[in-house]
Amino acid sequence: MMNVKNRAILFLIGLVSFSCTQQNDSRQTAQSESQEPTAFAKGDKVTNDNFIGTVWLNYLAETDTVHNVNIGSVTFEPGARTNWHSHKGGQILLVTEGKGLYQERGKPVETIEKGDVVKCPPNIEHWHGATPAESMTHIAIGTNTNIGGAVWLKPVSDEEYNAP
Repeated sequence: MMNVKNRAILFLIGLVSFSCTQQNDSRQTAQSESQEPTAFAKGDKVTNDNFIGTVWLNYLAETDTVHNVNIGSVTFEPGARTNWHSHKGGQILLVTEGKGLYQERGKPVETIEKGDVVKCPPNIEHWHGATPAESMTHIAIGTNTNIGGAVWLKPVSDEEYNAP
């Protein structure tokens, strides 16, 4: 027969074991939550000539008579990019995943990554997309759409894309 002291020790061992199991379960839950997909679905595969490579677009909000903005989540697979283009009302990019590239006409290519905010001035030719090795997702906000939208230009050449 077990004495009170031994029962207390077994109870404490059980309690500690249960507590450790709960902590491990919490860590596993936190890890799986951090590996959740992005906040917005990929959307539809883009099938027009304004992009090179595989690009996905999910329109989140389109301009209306009250809100003069277009908002979309855009996912670029490695090597994918926009053509050169400009926006009459400007554009803001919020990088939400991965690493990408951004370039304004006449300036060097810049690396952009998760957490970066890029303000594209009105009427400035630019392009953006993924790096050759990594995908990138950003929220694209077309601002002041009441004065006009995107003006699409020629594709970004491989030489321009791969420039240092």
